[in-house]
Amino acid sequence: MSLLQSIKTPNDLKQLDLAQLNQLCAELRSKLIQTVSETGGHLAPNLGVVELTVGAYRALNTPPDCMVFDVGHQSYVHKLLTGRVDDFHTLRTFGGVSGFPKRSESEFDLYGTGHASDSLSVALGYVLAHGGYKGAKTPKDFPQVVAMIGDGSMTGGMAWEALNHIGHTGANMTIILNDNEMSISQNVGALTSYLGRIRMDRRYWGKREFAQRQLERRGDAGKHLLDLGVRVRDSLKHLVVPGMIFEELGITYVGPIDGHDIEQVETAVRMAKEVPEPIVIHAITQKGRGYAPAENNSTLFHGVGAFDIKTGEVKANPDAPPAYTQIFGDSLVKEAEKNPDIVAITAAMPNGTGLDIFRDHFTDQPERFIDVGIAEEHAVGLASGLALGGKLPVVAIYSSFLQRSYDQIIGNVALQDAHVVFAIDRGGLVGEDGPTHHGVHDLSYLRTVPGMQILAPANEIELQDALHTALQLEGPVALRYPRGSSEGLTLPDEPSPWEYGKAVEVKRAADQEVVILAVGRMLASAVEASEILAEAGINASVANMRWVKPLDEGYLQKVASKHKLIVTLEENTVRGGFGSGVMEFLESAEIATPVLQIGTPDAFVAQGTVKELLEITGLDAQSVADKIIARLKK
Repeated sequence: MSLLQSIKTPNDLKQLDLAQLNQLCAELRSKLIQTVSETGGHLAPNLGVVELTVGAYRALNTPPDCMVFDVGHQSYVHKLLTGRVDDFHTLRTFGGVSGFPKRSESEFDLYGTGHASDSLSVALGYVLAHGGYKGAKTPKDFPQVVAMIGDGSMTGGMAWEALNHIGHTGANMTIILNDNEMSISQNVGALTSYLGRIRMDRRYWGKREFAQRQLERRGDAGKHLLDLGVRVRDSLKHLVVPGMIFEELGITYVGPIDGHDIEQVETAVRMAKEVPEPIVIHAITQKGRGYAPAENNSTLFHGVGAFDIKTGEVKANPDAPPAYTQIFGDSLVKEAEKNPDIVAITAAMPNGTGLDIFRDHFTDQPERFIDVGIAEEHAVGLASGLALGGKLPVVAIYSSFLQRSYDQIIGNVALQDAHVVFAIDRGGLVGEDGPTHHGVHDLSYLRTVPGMQILAPANEIELQDALHTALQLEGPVALRYPRGSSEGLTLPDEPSPWEYGKAVEVKRAADQEVVILAVGRMLASAVEASEILAEAGINASVANMRWVKPLDEGYLQKVASKHKLIVTLEENTVRGGFGSGVMEFLESAEIATPVLQIGTPDAFVAQGTVKELLEITGLDAQSVADKIIARLKK
């Protein structure tokens, strides 16, 4: 049996000597590479935290001690050390091991996360709940809580709000700052520069020890000299100490240490446990460590599909049509060539949103591309100011990440009637990343915003047209499109603007019994479902609604008067989305035609392939047809 298979809980690590620990780390990397090469997943982040996770767990007693992971994409090593080795081959598959911490999966998954910058807040809450704050009588069984957060996540405002509170409460907790100089793509911002200076600054360590010894000797001669010495020592510390930004917040800084040295990590965490106050351990790691392709291209291997281990080449289908993300990036470049006021904004996701295409095209105009780091709220607030200043900002953010900036969408953009275009990538079910990443709430949360206009293209041609249309409008506009390959259609040379707020009838049945109103890529399911219904002797019209807001009210009135049943079909939760909008209008117009809403359920959808999830949620063509038939029989 391998060493890895013998590890059932993190406490088992204490039985291994250094040679065995090094062997275990090699086995962990081998398991990570082998599994992710088949299932896809976050490889580079996990390769970079092997020794860091092992060393930290060696210093803890779990339970009650515990680890809280930020984002969670670096938790694979944690999963392998907490009894999930035998099931790890099911990573990110339907019914298998989640790609992120999941509370229902293991007692060791203290918190189920998938988004950045939240670990410090959650860990602090856990500490305070157990009485671990300044002035409290800490219970004997107090759990040591370690939050592992990357330097990329430290660009998020939520992390700094938590740090401020941690210092204020004097919370008895440890923060491991995993510094690999990367989030997904290269980190940006002043904090990154600050941490970079810390990595290279060794002046403090020798000078501090020498000065402190001298001052303490002088302090023995009298209280006056001692007090003076402390003040001088603190002044010196302010001048040259790395990590002073944490110290000023009331958090003791330790480091930098080598995050790939198990003994250094274990010693640092063990010492931090002995100090009943907040400690930040600054660990330097290398993203993709131990696998050359991931070391050389950590951005690609941050979240990668299945790949060939020997070559590192992703097993992509060469005949697959371009992804919607690429279509968006290419289309935005064409629009920006004609309109110099267009500015593209991303929140640390240039590659994931297709804005790397924009960035690389306009290298001679770097001011037109802005990466704000993992700070979605700031991205939207910034876009508002740019719009009010005469620019045309396009904010490209994943659907589930845009949720964080809801207040800014309302207050900074909509309330100001600012013309900001929100390009919402990953709208709908995203597949293997699971419930933290499914973009099935955007239609609901955006519909409630006054003045918001929402476009839902059904294919890549419509995406190009919808972007062109959105740029020509006024006020806030959102267009949402799915993850993955497009339909393989040939794009016209020039986009065509959409008629404002108008649907397009795709199929009109001779005997108009049912009408299916579809938005986005659900149009394909609607058309196929109508064909299945036809075989069952049921005639169904199909409409591509295009606009979720404003709705084509004239069309709705017309079809409501001619059909026995209206069916709304969306890849969004049934609560508050497109279907709800249709029902609200029919109610206000006092139209009594029955409506069947079909969308994702009022529950968090599991991980799995998009095909599996569409079937599970009843959004595939056969399920849609079955639901319609069942409703007509009532």
